[in-house]
Amino acid sequence: MSDAIWSLPITELARRIAARELSSVELVGAYLDRIGRLDGDLQSFVCLSSSALDAARAADEEIARTGPRGPLHGIPIGIKDNYTTADLPTRAGTSVGALTFPQEDSHCVAKLRAAGAVILGKLRMHEFAWGMVTPPTRNPWDLARVPGGSSGGSAGAVAARLCPAALGSDTGGSIRIPAALCGVVGLKPTYGRIGRSGIVPHSWSLDHAGPLTLTVADAALLLQVLAGPDPADPAAAVDPVPDYTAGLDAPVRGLRVAVIRNHFFEAIDADVAAAVEDAIGFFAGQGCPVRDVTVPALRYGLGAIYAIELASSTAYHDRNLAQGHVAGFAEDVRDLVEMGRFVTGPDYLRAEQARGLIMAEMAAALDEADVIVTPTSPLTAWRTDETTVALAGRRESVLAASWRLTYPFNLTGLPAIALPCGFDRRGLPISLQIAARPFAEATLLRFANRYEQAHDWWRRVPQRAHTVAGAS
Repeated sequence: MSDAIWSLPITELARRIAARELSSVELVGAYLDRIGRLDGDLQSFVCLSSSALDAARAADEEIARTGPRGPLHGIPIGIKDNYTTADLPTRAGTSVGALTFPQEDSHCVAKLRAAGAVILGKLRMHEFAWGMVTPPTRNPWDLARVPGGSSGGSAGAVAARLCPAALGSDTGGSIRIPAALCGVVGLKPTYGRIGRSGIVPHSWSLDHAGPLTLTVADAALLLQVLAGPDPADPAAAVDPVPDYTAGLDAPVRGLRVAVIRNHFFEAIDADVAAAVEDAIGFFAGQGCPVRDVTVPALRYGLGAIYAIELASSTAYHDRNLAQGHVAGFAEDVRDLVEMGRFVTGPDYLRAEQARGLIMAEMAAALDEADVIVTPTSPLTAWRTDETTVALAGRRESVLAASWRLTYPFNLTGLPAIALPCGFDRRGLPISLQIAARPFAEATLLRFANRYEQAHDWWRRVPQRAHTVAGAS
């Protein structure tokens, strides 16, 4: 073939498979070969499916008989290690052997299989979906830097073209942060838009499921398959699922953009600020009225999400705490799980009150706008040995800095997408974040696609992904 199949988005791979120009066996084999050559350095996969080629062979046979079930038929997908799977072990990033998880397909994995997707393997994550580092996974743009977390294996694998898409989970930014640091697309839909049964919980009222992909159109394809009711998830929405690809290429002229200037632009890297301002200018040039707004209640946001997330995580781990299993957790995760014991009932209620204020102010901003545009992360990927960073003349922990711009959309449950919008002076990806009203993913994807189609950021491949393991 004239181009490397591993470099292509799902939209093109699906076209070739449907036209019988490419087989699923060829495609899965190409990714397995790349994983074998590259992932020794990147460490994105926990394990690979021993039946992936058999599943690809079955997909090819079915497609030859009756045609593809849909655009994901025969497409290999990576799965974050907190989604349970029937044929692969689930560890949720922990090495504590006494902890076990059901060996059955989670709701999302079952939907992918029903769509004909090939499950390629399980991807590394920060233990129990805490943290922003995902050890030992490395960022494919610079092996001395982190991929972000907690879905770092998912983002790193997609960025390095070890799989065309992966599933992630997002409680305070855990899809969008690694997507930003690795230069891929990460979609956190509206709370409840994708069912979460079979995903190891972190915080029930903050957890979201979603895809990481090379392109916005690919994210729309994954959302189309994953969205909809989940009888085993009481928070799953029953709202009708629209066709997310139908209006993807429609112009955005006349649609309104809100830019929240407080909180999102107060302490960010200069290169990030410049790239995001350029993106805002792009939308203005597309005929979108742009209006600066403020959301004052965001000053309560960090305290609110910490109280809710800590308390929820500790509640989930209550038995592990009682049985002493937490002693085997990584030090950073153990500290956070134990800290949740100190969140009182009044603390939790005040956090929920603050959350209500933020939701109301965000809703007011979206009453006069169709989307909100912000940076995804205030900084690009930091070194693995860094625990603090300096931004706008102040030093803060990488945890506090990296999720500062993403967690507001977990508190509010609003849909948000991260996509590449440039590179900093060190050649590291910069990311744009776009949010919209509840269940307005079609509008969100339309805006993101319009930006992506006018830029070539997603086509750039990390140098590490061009070379074999150990090569420079």
